[in-house]
Amino acid sequence: MADVVVGRDKCGEQRLVSLPLSRIRVIMKSSPEVSSINQEALVLTAKATELFVQYLATYSYRHGSGKEKKALTYNDLSNTAEESETFQFLADILPKKILASKYLKMLKEKREDEEEENDDSDESDDDEAES
Repeated sequence: MADVVVGRDKCGEQRLVSLPLSRIRVIMKSSPEVSSINQEALVLTAKATELFVQYLATYSYRHGSGKEKKALTYNDLSNTAEESETFQFLADILPKKILASKYLKMLKEKREDEEEENDDSDESDDDEAES
């Protein structure tokens, strides 16, 4: 594992991982189940995270429209999360973008549907009370 080199730090020395370990430690410690973090576990978590992000980006690039544009877009990532069974757990984190006007229209329709359901249930309750 020590033979793998990814990048260089500010002093020009080679680093095993490129994500900041201090940030990863903070994120890991935010969990109430974690009391202390071994340095090896921290480095392995950082490396696993880097590999996962690299795989997600590569998969999204290859299966999205980015290949044609030679760019990876948010839409490529959200499509991957929605369509790929492997990345399905990211669907809530990477939702498809919609326009605010479209969202407001959806909310309005939802409220109207709920009001209609409430009116229907009120009428059926009144019918039952009369009998």
